[in-house]
Amino acid sequence: MLIGGGLFVLIGGVGIVRLPDVYTRMHAASLTDTMGTLMILFGIMLQAGLSLAALKLAAIALFLMLTGPTATYALANAAMLSGLRPDNVEMPEDLPEDMQL
Repeated sequence: MLIGGGLFVLIGGVGIVRLPDVYTRMHAASLTDTMGTLMILFGIMLQAGLSLAALKLAAIALFLMLTGPTATYALANAAMLSGLRPDNVEMPEDLPEDMQL
């Protein structure tokens, strides 16, 4: 699990550099942050066995599962409200006023 998590984060880092716009980069960063770190934490938990350290690692994993996607949503919402448009996306003309970019 440790090696898998490390590879997941490494491949995600390459994806962040190669992706075209801020929204796809945020998506890649969110996935690699959440899944890669969770895989690494669960690998360490397996090595620690049933102990206080494993319980603390589980608490950290729960914290990451809650805060990672929330932070990504907040960043994407801020990017959208600042007027940053995704690349190569055509918006429909009949969107309600509150959804217009």
